[in-house]
Amino acid sequence: MLRELMIRDFAIIEKLDINFESKMTVLTGETGAGKSIVIDALGLLAGSRGSQEFIRKGANKAILQGLFGLPKNVKIKHDVESFGITADEDVLIIQRELYRNGRSVCRINNTLVTLTALKKIGNQLIDIHGQNEHQMLMNSENHIGLLDQYNQKTTDLKVKYNKLFEAYREKLRILKKRQSDEQKWAQRLDMLQFQVQEITEANLVLGEDADLEIKKQKLENFQTIRDALSQSYELLSGEEADFLGHLGDAVEATQKVGNLSEDLHNIADNLSSAFYTLQDAAHDISNELDVMEWNEDELNQTNQRLEVIKQLEHKYGNSIEKVLDYYNKIERELAQMQSADEDSEIQQKAVDKTYSEALATAEKLSHERTRAAKKLSNAVEMQLKSLYMDQARFEVHFGTDKTVLASDGIDRVEFYIQTNQGEASGPLAKIASGGELSRIMLALKTIFSQDRNLTSIIFDEVDTGVSGRVAQAMAEKISQIAQLSQVLCITHLPQVAAISNHHYLVTKEVIKGRTETNIEKLNEEKRITEIARMLAGTEITKLTMEHAKELLEMAKKLRT
Repeated sequence: MLRELMIRDFAIIEKLDINFESKMTVLTGETGAGKSIVIDALGLLAGSRGSQEFIRKGANKAILQGLFGLPKNVKIKHDVESFGITADEDVLIIQRELYRNGRSVCRINNTLVTLTALKKIGNQLIDIHGQNEHQMLMNSENHIGLLDQYNQKTTDLKVKYNKLFEAYREKLRILKKRQSDEQKWAQRLDMLQFQVQEITEANLVLGEDADLEIKKQKLENFQTIRDALSQSYELLSGEEADFLGHLGDAVEATQKVGNLSEDLHNIADNLSSAFYTLQDAAHDISNELDVMEWNEDELNQTNQRLEVIKQLEHKYGNSIEKVLDYYNKIERELAQMQSADEDSEIQQKAVDKTYSEALATAEKLSHERTRAAKKLSNAVEMQLKSLYMDQARFEVHFGTDKTVLASDGIDRVEFYIQTNQGEASGPLAKIASGGELSRIMLALKTIFSQDRNLTSIIFDEVDTGVSGRVAQAMAEKISQIAQLSQVLCITHLPQVAAISNHHYLVTKEVIKGRTETNIEKLNEEKRITEIARMLAGTEITKLTMEHAKELLEMAKKLRT
């Protein structure tokens, strides 16, 4: 469930904070006030693509943040964990930042995620149903996906089929690639074998080039280092200079008078500290001189090793890390090619076997779809009756071709509808009007919401093209969906606004020459006024106020 939404510098919204509750919430207001901007913000939090055009004029970036309760859904919890996101309190905080340069930053619970990851999780939290979804329904290519959503067994079979289909396509691709150019295949295989062997034999270790450079510097400057250390040791402890000996005498002298005053005591302590520090340094210098040994072979070996690393970096990447990344990539490709480097006849048998497995699963999928289609047709017709399409007949038409495997299997699916008795049944896209499409889509949403376990379903002016008793029926249908999932609804229909549990009014005003959007949660009194405005338009009369009160009273009875 969506609990909180924060918007900063987004479109005409400078600053907006909204707290949401369960069940049904409506957003109303004049056209252009900014209602759909709120939905756009939620769409971006669900993973839709952003644009710098969303950023408010004069701002450097737009910030969106949503607080969601994590649903009791095994899949989404698995996905959250797979992306390394911690959700200890079953809460997800999704944040999206859009910058002027086109950059977009996505975070979930303060963990940076890709847009793909955000979309995978966001689509399980929010289902936005807007007027554009009517267009999706108009495209028959989308119908098979809607049918497959309806039945869990169909969904599972489709997942299994897709894996087999992809395996078949990959085997076929490798076979055709090899058959089309055997020489290029062999050359590529030889090159990969050489590169893998060359990098393997180098036995690269991350960070070793930096260590070798340090070692090289010490060996190349051996005499300079030895001379410096020898001179330092001679000055500190040599027979002629014997600086430490003189310093020791100074320490002994000051210690004799150190107890006479605090200043003398501090002097004695400082000299003593300096003496022991320099004594340790002289000891370290002596040890270093004892172990130092010129070894020309070691320098040669170091230079040779650095040259090997340099050559590999020149060929495969500008660092050891990139060379190893390249190695992992070509090792996988080599393994794939070697596993496929068999006799073409054997490969063809493998392709045929995978094809047969995919076809068998596609046939099972087709059979299950046929069963699901009958149930879906009955369920849609039942929903349409309550939306005053009593005579409508909904059918799922199949075109099946077992000779061609496609990403959806062997079926082509299209929804047909008969809206009035005595008329011919035909493709939904050609038969249904705008208002009928709204009702059909709402019927499908009602059916799918019972199983999808979404936390928030958003309706963006889905009631376009309806009025009267149909509008009331649609309001009741949306309210029913809100019993299973949180529903946010933008509407211009007073019937829909009245039946909601919570009502927000979106307005805009000009402040210092800039348009700004505001949102207010309405109490009972203000709610009556807003519904009266929706009923009457600009001029609100006593009669429309009474009608608004009556509409709210009727809605209360329907909710209970």
